[in-house]
Amino acid sequence: MYYVSTRNKALRYTAAQAIAQGLSREGGLFVPETIPTLPERKLEELKGMNYQQRAVYIMGLYLDGFTREELEARAALAYAVPEKFDHPDVAPLRKVDGNTYCLELWHGPTCAFKDMALQMLPHELSLALKKNDEHRTACILVATSGDTGKAALEGFKDVDQTKILVFYPKDGVSDIQKLQMATQEGGNVGVSAVVGNFDDAQTGVKTLFSDEALREELSRRGYFLSSANSINWGRVLPQIVYYISAYCDLLKQGAIQCGEEINICVPTGNFGNILAAYYAKRMGLPVKKLVCASNANNVLTDFIRTGVYDRNRPFYTTVSPSMDILISSNLERLLYLLSGEDDALTADYMAQLSATGRYEVSPAIRAQIQDLFGAGFSTEAQTEAMIGAMKREKDYLIDTHTAVAFEVLRQYRAETGDDTIAVVASTASPFKFCDAVLDALGVTEKQSGTDLLDQLAQVSGVAAPAPLATLKDKQVRFDGWTEKEAMEQVVTDFLR
Repeated sequence: MYYVSTRNKALRYTAAQAIAQGLSREGGLFVPETIPTLPERKLEELKGMNYQQRAVYIMGLYLDGFTREELEARAALAYAVPEKFDHPDVAPLRKVDGNTYCLELWHGPTCAFKDMALQMLPHELSLALKKNDEHRTACILVATSGDTGKAALEGFKDVDQTKILVFYPKDGVSDIQKLQMATQEGGNVGVSAVVGNFDDAQTGVKTLFSDEALREELSRRGYFLSSANSINWGRVLPQIVYYISAYCDLLKQGAIQCGEEINICVPTGNFGNILAAYYAKRMGLPVKKLVCASNANNVLTDFIRTGVYDRNRPFYTTVSPSMDILISSNLERLLYLLSGEDDALTADYMAQLSATGRYEVSPAIRAQIQDLFGAGFSTEAQTEAMIGAMKREKDYLIDTHTAVAFEVLRQYRAETGDDTIAVVASTASPFKFCDAVLDALGVTEKQSGTDLLDQLAQVSGVAAPAPLATLKDKQVRFDGWTEKEAMEQVVTDFLR
């Protein structure tokens, strides 16, 4: 299987080349030329496998040139229990009520769903470098709205032939998220805040990738740039696994019959997480509706409802900061697929977005999007109310992003009457957002710093995950910041 660019499908790469490069040189995203189909009754077979075995099978469909033995060895390392993940199911499915299940994606080393991909991506990249006979060191550049940064740092920590540099919005992540990155261990890691929001950091990173002079200079130094953001196909692919795995767990629990459709509700800002669910549907997973949940930065909700993508709007800093995004990079992959793989049209949409901040898709594409997706958004008050209600009524403690998804699912069901069994993607531990969660639980006098972890544990009766509970003992290593115009200097200094 080859991979092509969404903006120039004449460019064809092997899986190893696409993963190592991360982003196509003209700014397009790599997509598989074909989407494999799950064989009939395969879901019944996968039902009896553990998470690691499911991952090997599903990823193997997309990774020509990677042997089964190579993938088995890497999956065993990436999803090791209890060394990396604290639950034997890796991504356990929790029943919330009669027709609602929560897919807990935060049992990994950084307590966020990004671990599901970023524990695997370093192994994919390491293999890819060998297969490409690449002798230069890969410099992984990451823009993060909070969770990707720590997960990428942890995944690539001290991995041979790699260095990793993470940029995050200076005032746009939670205190716990910031502390996780600032205390990161490893000899090949770097972290810098950026004055601005996540879109500023993400645009800056994409600009660095397309800077030919910078690429040539770094190559002379023995480096090349790669990505761990979801612009890299190697990030999206492991995410497909957990949606198929969740369906298999529903089968295993007797909640559904094979072939029965489910709905999937995903809190998302950059569109990568819900895009992976769409790929699973294209592979044959019986999904009726994909429900896209946004916070006050509801550019995706408006797009799905109107066909107009317009980032020219106020930017809000919310209690669900990983979704505080107005430029949803992975939407480009969906547009390419729904346009009939029209690379020229996709490139035109992206050029309009860059030049004017908006574009409008054709009526045919809009109709397809509205057939596939439901959409809604949660206000700050609704998010807070949902956290409180879930704890009171279900005795279930959730974070601010998962609360957005539960609120939007509530809205969707009320508007449509669609009570199909739904899986909600739970993207982070509530202990990553102690301040907001305590507010939602009615706590007015709060502790400071890492003492918030102990306070939330005491109030909720839920123990803080070990990777967060031990933060108080770690030393801050990275406290620097940069203006967005000076990000290139940060990169060149990091690679001296």
